[in-house]
Amino acid sequence: MLKRISTVVNIEICGYSDVVDDVKILQAIAEPTRLEIVRQLASTGEICACDFTDCCGVSQPTVSHHLKVLREAGVVTGERRGTWIYYKLEAKAAARIASLGHLLAAGAARGPKRVAVRPAGARA
Repeated sequence: MLKRISTVVNIEICGYSDVVDDVKILQAIAEPTRLEIVRQLASTGEICACDFTDCCGVSQPTVSHHLKVLREAGVVTGERRGTWIYYKLEAKAAARIASLGHLLAAGAARGPKRVAVRPAGARA
């Protein structure tokens, strides 16, 4: 007889309360151009929207679209200065991305978890 073990998990304690935000962030940075924008911001700190056309090799309307997606996901913030908008990474989103990266790296570094299977009818 196969026994099923279920566990009730308190998502607040385990840190899964921001799952929806995690999905939004990961979806936003999953596109190559948006990932390049995030990389540029991470290395430079703050960049004018007009400068992304050179680093990403796309047109200004395409850059605007990608920045909008990143803004809506909470990954970047923009500040208007005259006719230009300067973007920077949102600190909370950058910290969450880093946290997810560390979590995944730690999980990948661990070996496979082996569960001992007891023969049917065996008792503990």
